[in-house]
Amino acid sequence: MKAIRIHGFDAVPVLEDVPDPVSRPGRTIVRMQAATVGHIDRTVWRGSFLRHPPLPYTPGVEAAGIVVASERYAPGQRVWLRGSGLGTLFDGTWCEQVDAPDEALGLLPDEFPMALGAAFFSPTTSAWVALHEVARLQAGERVLVTGASGAVGSLAVQLAREFGCIVEAVDPQAEAPATASADLLIDTVGGAVLSAALPAVRPGGRAVLIGYTAGQALQLDIAHFLQRDVALLPLNMFRREAAGRAAVPGLLARLADGRLHLEVHSFALAEAAAALDWIAQRGHRGRAVLVP
Repeated sequence: MKAIRIHGFDAVPVLEDVPDPVSRPGRTIVRMQAATVGHIDRTVWRGSFLRHPPLPYTPGVEAAGIVVASERYAPGQRVWLRGSGLGTLFDGTWCEQVDAPDEALGLLPDEFPMALGAAFFSPTTSAWVALHEVARLQAGERVLVTGASGAVGSLAVQLAREFGCIVEAVDPQAEAPATASADLLIDTVGGAVLSAALPAVRPGGRAVLIGYTAGQALQLDIAHFLQRDVALLPLNMFRREAAGRAAVPGLLARLADGRLHLEVHSFALAEAAAALDWIAQRGHRGRAVLVP
């Protein structure tokens, strides 16, 4: 089969022929129909993640496809794949046939597009868990969202509005929101954008930190921060994956009937390098997926 292989951190991804996976207990072989290219894949590829597979490796933590062989799932079953070490501890999803732990799979409705099935899990569950599990969102609250044009940010906007909140997207090029004007900040970009947005959260409010595409460092004037009395709440989806998986049926239903919208941009499997470049561009919309 064909697979993308990484032979060195930050090295150009290479499309190669590798042996087909072999059936074994506790694992499911899935014919990949779409595999997501996300920021976690880029972080692992650059050697900056806390853990990574031994080199050379096949990237990819998410995908969607059709079951080929499994003790748990029927052949022909449509599934989505995420986590359980895919692309972080061992070879991932950027290949024609994915060898995945059974627990990494979930059922994908028949009418659901494969590209969207590959791309939905990380942004929808991150937005849901950030709002409802971490921030404990209340109806009627005023919510600010940074990076609202991105996948997670746009879904946070949609879900908060659905819950009856007043939502404003933070534009780093425009005038900063009024001081102490919001109950909650959902920050998906970090860096200077987060620093500029924090004063807009009222005393006793919350800020959920999701991403750091605008910079990993946050400088705080501790005296001012203590006076503001704003809770900084990190989102760790590895620790909260169970909550994300529990929300999947409702999120899939919202995507299927149009209550939620997520843009997906497709690349050929051989275009993995271009997809990695595309997701690094500021202002890109939606998610990238590789298709065989």
